[in-house]
Amino acid sequence: MKIENLLEKLPSIYSQADREKIIDAYQLAENAHRDQLRASGEPYITHCVAVAGILAEMQVPPVVVIAGILHDIVEDTPVTIEDIRNQFGEEVAKLVDGVTKLTNLPRVSRGDQHAEDAVNGNDSAPGLIPLDDSAYAKDRRKELRDETLRKTFIAMGDDIRVVIIKLADRLHNMRTLGYMPESKRRRIAQETLDIFAPLANRLGIWQMKWELEDLGFRHTNPEKYKEIAENLSERRSDRENQIDKILDHFKDVLDQAGIKAEISGRPKHIYSIYKKMVEKGRPFEMVRDLRAIRLIVPDIPSCYAALGVIHTHWRPIPHEFDDYIAAPKDNFYQSLHTAIIYDDGKSVEVQIRTPEMHQNAEFGIAAHWLYKEKGRKDDTYQERINWIRRLMEWRQDVSDASEFVDGMRSDVFGDRVYVFTPRGDIIDLPAGSTPIDFAYTVHTEIGHRCRGSKVNGKLVTLDYNLKTGDQVEVLTAKQGGPSRDWLNSNLGMVKTQRARSKIRAWFKQQDREQNLAQGKSILDRELRRLGLIGVDLDSLAATFNCKTVDDLYVGLGCGDIPLGRIINELSIEGKDTDFLEAHPTIDTTAPDNTVTVVGLKGLLTNLARCCNPAPGDDIVGYVTRGRGVTVHRRDCPNMLRVGEADRLIKVSWGDAKKTYPVAVEIRAYDRQGLMGDISTVLTNESINLADISLKTSHNLAVIKLILEVAEINQLSRILTRIENLPNVLEAHRLHPG
Repeated sequence: MKIENLLEKLPSIYSQADREKIIDAYQLAENAHRDQLRASGEPYITHCVAVAGILAEMQVPPVVVIAGILHDIVEDTPVTIEDIRNQFGEEVAKLVDGVTKLTNLPRVSRGDQHAEDAVNGNDSAPGLIPLDDSAYAKDRRKELRDETLRKTFIAMGDDIRVVIIKLADRLHNMRTLGYMPESKRRRIAQETLDIFAPLANRLGIWQMKWELEDLGFRHTNPEKYKEIAENLSERRSDRENQIDKILDHFKDVLDQAGIKAEISGRPKHIYSIYKKMVEKGRPFEMVRDLRAIRLIVPDIPSCYAALGVIHTHWRPIPHEFDDYIAAPKDNFYQSLHTAIIYDDGKSVEVQIRTPEMHQNAEFGIAAHWLYKEKGRKDDTYQERINWIRRLMEWRQDVSDASEFVDGMRSDVFGDRVYVFTPRGDIIDLPAGSTPIDFAYTVHTEIGHRCRGSKVNGKLVTLDYNLKTGDQVEVLTAKQGGPSRDWLNSNLGMVKTQRARSKIRAWFKQQDREQNLAQGKSILDRELRRLGLIGVDLDSLAATFNCKTVDDLYVGLGCGDIPLGRIINELSIEGKDTDFLEAHPTIDTTAPDNTVTVVGLKGLLTNLARCCNPAPGDDIVGYVTRGRGVTVHRRDCPNMLRVGEADRLIKVSWGDAKKTYPVAVEIRAYDRQGLMGDISTVLTNESINLADISLKTSHNLAVIKLILEVAEINQLSRILTRIENLPNVLEAHRLHPG
């Protein structure tokens, strides 16, 4: 894009002085980026002008367009913020500085810089050394990506214009993503679908959201994208002819009713078609809203009048009507949505809105500037800003970038539910939220003192998933604090990052010694329950950037380090203590390819019954007479006492079974329905029960199960949920013998 194209896109309300400043910014950027090229081979300035063009189309203020031209200049050239301040003023300097800070990450090597530039789609800087595919390199790249995203989200609460520029930058990078290597394309595209498209949706910028989604989908699932695109193309002329006839018919009907309306066909985007196909399990031909029209009418009464005329003339499809005017979406989107059976027996989707609603739907929060520049007061702007800040008020409490990004996905980008307080106030929560999440949303102190909940007048458990329309009442104690169990992800009692942050803040205020003791107790108990012995706690502490094991205990005790992350780390690292043992009553003949004898093929192998090794164990082979190789754990007592060292050979795990049996013991006070509750837990986790034995004595039941589980995280989750059943005293893993 050339400067002339940009000048043509500028809103007519820009003054001549504004246009001259934009030209000055272009000249500065062109000189500064003169020796830099994009991955496509184009001069880097084309990206700067393209970003400014996207912003101009959104009719943002001139300072934002200027900042869009200069958004990379401080990071990639000798030009400083002070230079920009002197030439363009404080406001432009602040915006450029804000965008620069989003990507100006700490670097430990040139390779990390390359990873950072890859995150932002900027491969123009010369001489960068790409990172290798080692575990460290992959972890470092993920840390950098998450840290970039964390800074982006934090900037949302400081100046929304910075995020608008960042989204425009990402949109142009997505438009030119085809010049990147395939692995980088897929990673950046997936990140766009996961983060940046939902971010545009949260800000209500629909036109940016749909393009980011389609471009992201094109690179993450090119086969499906091409299939849908070809289907659309094949039927395009027929569909356009049909739409033209439908538009004419609608216009005649509305004219007869005296309703003025601007009627147009509504573009249907490939990613939204794909999502419909997946959600409803339908092929392309069965997707309902391929034929869609939009009515823009003068005012709100006309919206409902038009709806009445349409429903009178054509039969509406049940459950396809949504009134987002009376009840706007949480990103302030407003429209009436309906679907009708047209004269040809096929469906047509209809949207009805006013011109102002249409501007809000297209430009979202950026529509504020459009109205402001026209001299109209936009009362919802500050409300939108406050809404964004409320969504993210927990952001300063979370320093871990991965946890922060996970919190954004759940709290900000996920689906929503709308519940009522006893007084009738509406509370907006992420889907899957629990009464504890509700309590912390109402007030921090109510969350701390929450001890129970009623939903629609009935007592429910604290892990109950709230649904839209529920009326929720929190039962509180006069004093006290939250339970540490609330932070246990296996129990599913807290969904939102907001609630987790407040719970952790409460525990942080407790005495260090108390947190240390609690953390030690929690970890020791979990390792003992899972049968994990010999864990290198010093190495584990270092993994979580703790100087000592005591610091690890304190972090666990106050909630900074979730227990689930510790168990997950043991599993990922493949430490000696991270394994699941087979039970001796199970057939221990090794399936094909489970164990590989180093240097030999086709040799019969069997798993030893004395120590029952399983995938993940450190193992050794013992050559037997007539029965091939018996595989033992290295710490098996029989192997430690073996006298014929020459009969020991090196073996390793091959393609291990997807699941393997684990013996579990449950001790509980006997009651009616106990086994049914345990069975429900296993069913919900899709666990197969291979064997069971039950003994009762003096009302105490001892239940021994053999469960086929896939990984230690799953085992931890099952044991936790079983232990939280009524009357259960403990549930732990059994070792053979």
